[in-house]
Amino acid sequence: MLEEGFFSGLSRASADTAIGVHQACEKIAIISFREKVRPFAWQPSIMRGLDIILSLIALVFLAPLMWVIALAILVDGGGNVLFAHRRIGQGGRGFPCYKFRSMVPNSAEVLQDILATDPQARCEWDRDHKLRRDPRVTRLGAFLRKTSLDELPQFLNVLAGQMSIVGPRPIVLEEVGRYGRYFAAYCAQRPGLTGLWQISGRNNTSYRRRVAIDTVYSRSRSLKLYLYILAMTPYAVVNGRGSH
Repeated sequence: MLEEGFFSGLSRASADTAIGVHQACEKIAIISFREKVRPFAWQPSIMRGLDIILSLIALVFLAPLMWVIALAILVDGGGNVLFAHRRIGQGGRGFPCYKFRSMVPNSAEVLQDILATDPQARCEWDRDHKLRRDPRVTRLGAFLRKTSLDELPQFLNVLAGQMSIVGPRPIVLEEVGRYGRYFAAYCAQRPGLTGLWQISGRNNTSYRRRVAIDTVYSRSRSLKLYLYILAMTPYAVVNGRGSH
């Protein structure tokens, strides 16, 4: 669990985030998924069962592709094939989130250097916790990210019960403050491989909008919404809107 003292600094982000959540609850159309009632008691069990079944199927059928990606990473620049980044999961518990490595091996040093020498990059990082033109990302890594192939190892996280196939994207400790008082909504479910944010524009949306979308999903999640997001994800991946 996150230390209790850490939450004392979260209130500063709450006001702006509250506006975003309010606007999202008014404007985001989720067909008939906006009912305030909690899902039937059996729905979480069904969704967890689907997580396990779909993850096993994906790992079996995608195994050859994953081996090809691993070999390409080794040929491209060596180093570790997988990257395990510490993320915040359900209940505020940390877990290692797996990805195919898409950055140079010394990515931490490269990031510190660019943030120290480029004010525009510093501002973008402080605002979005991302860089649109990230010098750490390799050419192969850029392709993997554009196609979301770098996230295939997260099916292992799903099997381990650390993630769901559908849910908010897992965040790092530094991002907790951006959720303000809505961090509890994020912690109420497992983070996901895909989610409402991914099919709503992903990185083309502001971070405040992302928090709002995650909160709307937390309050509206159901088996119907789970299946709807699954059905819309292939289009979002092929379209590539907001992936970088």
